[in-house]
Amino acid sequence: MAYLAYNFTVTPTQPGSEILIALISDFGFDTFDYTSNGFTAFIKEEDHAEINFGMLKFDDFSYTYAIERIEDKNWNAEWEKNFEPVFVDDLLAIRAPFHAKDKEFAHEIIITPKMSFGTGHHETTRLMCKEMFNMDFRYKRVLDMGCGTGILAILAHFLKANDVLGIDIDEWSVENSIENCKENNCSDIKIKKGNASLLNDEKPFDVILANINKNILKADIAIYSQKLIFGGRLLLSGFFTTDVAELTEVALKNQLYFKHSFNDKEWAIMVLEKR
Repeated sequence: MAYLAYNFTVTPTQPGSEILIALISDFGFDTFDYTSNGFTAFIKEEDHAEINFGMLKFDDFSYTYAIERIEDKNWNAEWEKNFEPVFVDDLLAIRAPFHAKDKEFAHEIIITPKMSFGTGHHETTRLMCKEMFNMDFRYKRVLDMGCGTGILAILAHFLKANDVLGIDIDEWSVENSIENCKENNCSDIKIKKGNASLLNDEKPFDVILANINKNILKADIAIYSQKLIFGGRLLLSGFFTTDVAELTEVALKNQLYFKHSFNDKEWAIMVLEKR
């Protein structure tokens, strides 16, 4: 099976690449590989249709792309060559099965480095993990919205949450999350394919984790509030420090009050509480 590689040149590279990846991730691309001047997005040739990038225009950065046909290869082997362990302070190591165990860390999560988002390398995933260690998850019901590889759901389970649900719109991510939950002896974590509309049939959560892009967060924050108990916490990431004020305003309209925020480079996390 052949792939098409869209080689994007983005100026400036950051945060332009991150924004563009977030916006085109629903176009059918299987994976993204960062380069020195942008990124490459891969899509199966059989799934390819003419994609209209003309509607994606930005004031803060510019981009060009070229398409290259690539014959089939062992994609897992390609990821294995480039996948390095990720560390969150001395609290958590995120590694692949082929990495050696590091006993210096209190917790470790083993993930298969496939084509899903959320390997832990991105600043937003590390921000979410770090904040989770400041919270009490014991006996809590937790939602990981946009679960990707399942890292946040697995960490919530490790922190003694007793009812964890992960949801992702991408079939590959759902399959990968299920695999990673089994790898980490967390098979009782429920993983579902879909979007926020699935929450209509769910009972309330004590904690909701949502590491997605800003536009989706804004669109779905009302239902997050509806499905959060009073006193419950909503952790948001996947946006920039410049977006915090805008999201705070939307949150206030939905009974969600700003607790605190911090950042890693230009990426931010917000902690909200329902009152």
